[in-house]
Amino acid sequence: MLKILFVSSEVHPFVKTGGLGDVSASLPFALSELGHDVRILLPGYADTLRKLEAPPPVPGWNGARLDGATDLLEARLPDSTVPVWLLDAPGFSDRPGNPYVGPDGAPHPDNARRFDRLARAAAAIAGDRAGLGWMPDVIHCNDWQTGLVPVRMLLNRVPVAVVFTVHNIAYQGLFPFATFQELGLPPWLWHPDALEFYDHLSFMKGGAVFADRLTTVSPTYAREIQTPAHGWGLEGLFSHRAAELTGILNGIDHRQWDPETDRFLPAHYSSQDLSGKRTVKEALQAELDLDPEPDTPLLGVVSRLADQKGIDLILGASHELLAQGTQLAVVGTGDRYYETTLRRLAEYHPGRVGLHLGFSEALAHRLEAGADMLLMPSRFEPCGLNQLYGLRYGTVPVVRAVGGLADSVVDADSENLAAGRATGITFLDDTPAALAGAVRRALTLYETPDRWRRIQVTGMGQDFTWERSAARYVEIYRSALEASEG
Repeated sequence: MLKILFVSSEVHPFVKTGGLGDVSASLPFALSELGHDVRILLPGYADTLRKLEAPPPVPGWNGARLDGATDLLEARLPDSTVPVWLLDAPGFSDRPGNPYVGPDGAPHPDNARRFDRLARAAAAIAGDRAGLGWMPDVIHCNDWQTGLVPVRMLLNRVPVAVVFTVHNIAYQGLFPFATFQELGLPPWLWHPDALEFYDHLSFMKGGAVFADRLTTVSPTYAREIQTPAHGWGLEGLFSHRAAELTGILNGIDHRQWDPETDRFLPAHYSSQDLSGKRTVKEALQAELDLDPEPDTPLLGVVSRLADQKGIDLILGASHELLAQGTQLAVVGTGDRYYETTLRRLAEYHPGRVGLHLGFSEALAHRLEAGADMLLMPSRFEPCGLNQLYGLRYGTVPVVRAVGGLADSVVDADSENLAAGRATGITFLDDTPAALAGAVRRALTLYETPDRWRRIQVTGMGQDFTWERSAARYVEIYRSALEASEG
């Protein structure tokens, strides 16, 4: 049994802005199910603490000599025994709203100090200096917000193994040199081989340089971040550490994402009986003010509205897609330009385009289940979870073959169709024409119900549970332990 401290800035259902929140709940649960002692360290955001209604303090917490008044409060992952430790500290518990940005969309100016405080709390727990009487064998850190954890452990001489997972290298936690000085970091760390990145402090480099082992959330993405096209300036570092870098495809929580039991659906179904999917589609059309046409192909999008996700490709192809007799349903939030443009598209095509701007967990479930096809034309996609949900729900993904999308969706070409392996449609070019061409291929298959059902059922039969991925993480933890002891 390993003792694992899992550190993340998001954990569903406490806080979630994207896939990180889902992974940071599902993976610790899966590790616990394998028999390991897992504790989660999470910032105690104001909205989280309000929802929990006065969670109790963790016995023994001594503040770990962090600056400002801090408490450590305890909750549990729902339907589990996994403790969630919430760091109630200035910058977290006194600030409602988005964890990273203000109402104007700009990053909080004290983000570096806030997440350095989280790093120092993690280091104090790891070094058994926090009064908790519990010390992990391994710390698992996630994305730039936890990048200073191995740095603070090094500075405090805490000999605990560290694994650092890159969920999205495009977000690196970059700050000016003045911030480096304000955090009291020693001058020797201001170096290209340490934390300095083109005259900026990089939290991401903290994890990438000083962790014992590195992971990403899909095998293809692990290769992509070693290239100039996808490395965001850090490709040399990840190439240098290629021997310690592993890509592990994310899983999904089948307790939450199951068409046979999903509490958000008006009807349930399985790969043996898909009839309930039509009922969900009809309800989704009504909910999004789409024309009640259950036989019309419904294209679904559940996404952050950002350049990364290829939203401009969807907009660029939208008129051709709609001209082919489809409907389009979009659920998401993000860039105001995309929100405005999608709103106008929906106004111009009433009954053909349904739009919900904002995050809705319940509606996301209904769209994953009710759509016929799921569009994910991402320019890069470290793993992606929506395509995994789509496969699970018999909603055929139409994806650009990058990152985890390439690792999880098998293209319905003639060979894969004949072999019974096909689960979706993939394409390569990041252009509206390429997306439209992929959808045309999907529509041709959709017109042959038996063949379409075979693709649906094959996708629903794929094993994307966390058990296998969690076992791979345990292997990485043991490798990190060996490295730290060597």
